[in-house]
Amino acid sequence: MAKSLTQEFTKGLWDEVPPFRLVLGLCPVLGVTTTLENGWGMGLATMFVLVCSNFLVSLLRKVIPSKVRIACFIIIIATFVIVVELMMQAYAYELYISLGVFIPLIVVNCIVLGRAEAFASKNGIVPSLLDGLGIGIGFTLSLSALAAIREIIGNGTLTLHKKAEIMFELANYAPSFEPFAFMVQPPGAFICLGLMLCVMNLIGNK
Repeated sequence: MAKSLTQEFTKGLWDEVPPFRLVLGLCPVLGVTTTLENGWGMGLATMFVLVCSNFLVSLLRKVIPSKVRIACFIIIIATFVIVVELMMQAYAYELYISLGVFIPLIVVNCIVLGRAEAFASKNGIVPSLLDGLGIGIGFTLSLSALAAIREIIGNGTLTLHKKAEIMFELANYAPSFEPFAFMVQPPGAFICLGLMLCVMNLIGNK
């Protein structure tokens, strides 16, 4: 049992990491990963919604009628997205503004709805929580890694938190470095994601 629960958690960290293995949730992956702060911020917001919706869907799985389950799942997810929006407006307003429309779009994120339908509606509370947490952490790490690469190459910086001024500037250590601005533009996101998918596949095949 313990081994099974461990597997439910760890699968989201590598075997089923959403952007690179399941190739899901690519809209925020491509849209918000211009800075590391945006990457981890979006990842944490999605993880909160994922864990909470998995918990509630699993808790109510025997009560929700099968014919309206998708509509019920969307209502549950939307409720937690509103909670995230209000919390970010109260405590991380600049990040909320920076992420923009991608926060409300968590409602239709195929990762969140997919885990509710494919896993939480068929399993108990503890496995569902671990599934949501593992997938959420994997998603957050994926966004953060992609954002870090794009920001370093595209801007020559690495921004962990703008308000706290936690920022690494490559120009301080490599004055001759010229940022490749293409990487923080939409085409750069596709190219960087494609290269990371290639590396993940090569490692996975080995």
